[in-house]
Amino acid sequence: MAKQQRLRKELRFFEVYAVATGTTLSAGFFLLPGLAAMEAGPSLVLAYLLATLPLIPAMLCVVELATAMPRAGGVYYFVDRSLGPFAGLITGIGTWLALILKVTFALVGMGAYIALFFPGLPQLPVALALAAGLGAVNFFGAAKSGRLQIYLVMALLLLLAGFIGGGVPALDAVAFEGLFGVEITTLMGTAGLVYISYVGVTKVASLAEEIEKPEKTLPRGVFLALATAVAVYALGTTVMVGVIPIERLAGDLTPAATAADILYGWWGSLLLSVAALLAFVSVANAGILSASRYPLAMSRDRLLPVGMSQVTAKGVPVRSLLLTVGSILFILLTLDPVGIAKLASAFQLVVFAVVCLAVVVMRESRIAEYDPGYRSPWYPWMHIAGMILPFLVIWQMGWPAILFIVGFIAAGTLWYFYYARFRADRNGAIYHIFERLGRSRYQGLDRELRGILKEKGLRDEDPFEDMITRCQPVDFEEEVEFDRVVAVAAEKLSPRVGLSTGEINDRFMQKTDAGGTPVTEGVMLRHFRMTGIALPELVLVRTFEGVRVEYENPVTGALNSDEIHAFFFLVSPAEHTSLHLRMLARIAERADDVNFGLVWLAAVDEHALRDIFLRSDRYLTVPVLPQSPASGLIGMPVSEMDIPGRCRIVWIRQFDEVIIPEGDTVIKSGDLLTVIGDPGDLNAFRRMYHD
Repeated sequence: MAKQQRLRKELRFFEVYAVATGTTLSAGFFLLPGLAAMEAGPSLVLAYLLATLPLIPAMLCVVELATAMPRAGGVYYFVDRSLGPFAGLITGIGTWLALILKVTFALVGMGAYIALFFPGLPQLPVALALAAGLGAVNFFGAAKSGRLQIYLVMALLLLLAGFIGGGVPALDAVAFEGLFGVEITTLMGTAGLVYISYVGVTKVASLAEEIEKPEKTLPRGVFLALATAVAVYALGTTVMVGVIPIERLAGDLTPAATAADILYGWWGSLLLSVAALLAFVSVANAGILSASRYPLAMSRDRLLPVGMSQVTAKGVPVRSLLLTVGSILFILLTLDPVGIAKLASAFQLVVFAVVCLAVVVMRESRIAEYDPGYRSPWYPWMHIAGMILPFLVIWQMGWPAILFIVGFIAAGTLWYFYYARFRADRNGAIYHIFERLGRSRYQGLDRELRGILKEKGLRDEDPFEDMITRCQPVDFEEEVEFDRVVAVAAEKLSPRVGLSTGEINDRFMQKTDAGGTPVTEGVMLRHFRMTGIALPELVLVRTFEGVRVEYENPVTGALNSDEIHAFFFLVSPAEHTSLHLRMLARIAERADDVNFGLVWLAAVDEHALRDIFLRSDRYLTVPVLPQSPASGLIGMPVSEMDIPGRCRIVWIRQFDEVIIPEGDTVIKSGDLLTVIGDPGDLNAFRRMYHD
C-alpha cells in the first residue's frame, strides 16, 4: 500500500484561534438572536449560556482526542479509531454535513444584511460567487486561508468590542424583567436552536494534522476561542435585549444592526453590518477549510472512494475540497438551509455525545500508545454527563429533530453495509476492551498510534536531553558477538538501575515485538520498563565491524537477519509508559534519518555520538575566548556563573579532554561549553555569552 500523503503543518496558535473563533461568531450572533427571541423573549440570554453546558464536555474531549491523534478528519477520525468504522462513517458524514449547512446558512444570512443597503441586489448570485471564491482561497493551502482567517477575525472582534462597549452603559433594566419567567422546556428548546452558534469552536480539530505542536497549540487556541465566544454571545445578546424592545427584536433577522442603529445611528448600523459580513465570510472560509478534511480522512480509510484522498503538491485535499464547495453550491441552489440549520444542530449534539463516549473507550482500552497531551478533567463523571445532556436538549427540540437523526443514521447504515464494510479492514479501540473481557483486539490501532507518537515527538518536560548527556556510549572496533554487546550494556546499566547484570541481560534477551527487531537498517533498539527508578537510562553501543543479528519478523513470523552497527539499550520507569514510548519514538525518528548511518560511524568520540541525538533547539555550544562575549567567564568557577532558567552545563571540552563540570570547576580560556535547557532559557544564555 502506498504511503499516505500527509498535510503540511502550517497552522500556528493565532491561525488555530482564528479558525475556531471564526467558525463560531456568525449567524449565532447576527441572525439567531431575533429567532430565539420569538421563543424565549428576554430569556434568550440564558438560552445562549445554557447551550454551552452540553458543549463543554464535548469540547474538552475533542481536545484530548486531537492531542492524542492529530489527524485530518477530526471528530470522524477519533470516533472511527475508538468505536470502529461504522460509528466513524456515520459521525464523519454527519459532521461534514453539519459544517457545510452551517457555511450555507452563513452565506444566506449575509443576504439579510446586504439587503439593508442594497435592496435590489440579487442575493443568491452573491452567495454563490462568495462560496466559489473562498473555495479558491482554500485551494492555495491552509497557511494562506489561515492567515486570511486571522485578519477577518481580528477586524470582527474590534467591531464587536466597540458595539458591546458602547451598548452596556445604555442597557434598560426594564427589558430584563421577564428574564427568569420562561418555562424550562422552552428554555431548553431555545438552547437547542442556538446551540449551533458554538459548535464551530471544536471544528479546528479536523485540522489537527496541519497544526504545529498540536499538544500545546490546539488546547490554547480552542479554550481561548470558547472564552471569546461565550463572552461575545453573553454580552452581545444582553445588549440586544437591553436596547431593542422585545416585540421588535422577536423575528428580526438583523438584530445586531438594529441595536447598533439605536445606539449609534446609521453609521453604527453600517459598521455592524460590515462586522456581520466579516463574520459570515469568516465562518464560510473556516467552515470550508475544516469540512474539506472530512472526506479526505474517510477516503484514506476507504469508507469513501479513494480518489477523495488526493493531495496536491501544496498539501491541499483538492477533490475533497471540490466536493465540499460543490455541495455548498448545490444546497444554495436547491434547498432552504435556514430550515435545516436546527436539524444540523440536533445531529451535532449526537456527535458530541459520541465524542465523550470515545474518550471513555480510549481510556478503558488501556492502549499504551494512547498518549494525549491534554487530558479532559473529572473522569468519568463529566464524560457521562456529556453523553446524557445532548439527548435531553434534543428531546426538547421535538420530533422533527429526532426523526432527522434516525433517518440520517439509517442512510449511513445502508452505505456502510453495502459499500464501506467490504473495504474497511480495521476495528476501533473498543476491541481492546473486548480483549480485556476475553474476546478480540485490533493490533493495527496500536501500530497506528505508535506512528503518531513518533510524529508528535517529545514534550517539553520530557528529560530526553538529560538522558542523552548521562548515557554511556560504548565503542567496539573489533568483531564482537551480540551476546557480548548485551553483556556490556548490562554492566553499564546495573549500578544505575539497581538490577544485577544477569537480570538486565535476561530482560534484554527476551523476545518482544517492539524491542527485538531493528527499527531501520543497521539499527536495533532493546528496552524494558521497571519499578524503582526515577528517570530513563540509556546505553549507546557502536560496532564498526557490525554484528549479525537474527530475529523473528513480528508480522510475517519469518526468520530474518541484519548487520547492526548501532544498538540502543533503554530502561524506563514502569509507571511512565507514555514517556517510555516517546523516548523510543524519538530515538527511532533520529535513527530513521537518511544520513544517520554515515554520521553515526563518522562521530569522533562518545561526545560526538551524544550530539547526534541532542535536539538543535535544546543545546548550545559556547566558546570561551578572550575576545568573545564569554570572555568574562575566564577564571570563574561554574558555581559563580549567572546561568538563566534551567540551563545546565553538561560538559566542558578543554583541548583534547572532556570533563563533567562540578561547582568548583574553573573555566579556562579556550574551553568549549556544551549547555542544555529549554529553548527560551538557551536563547537567554546565548544572548549573555554567545551572540
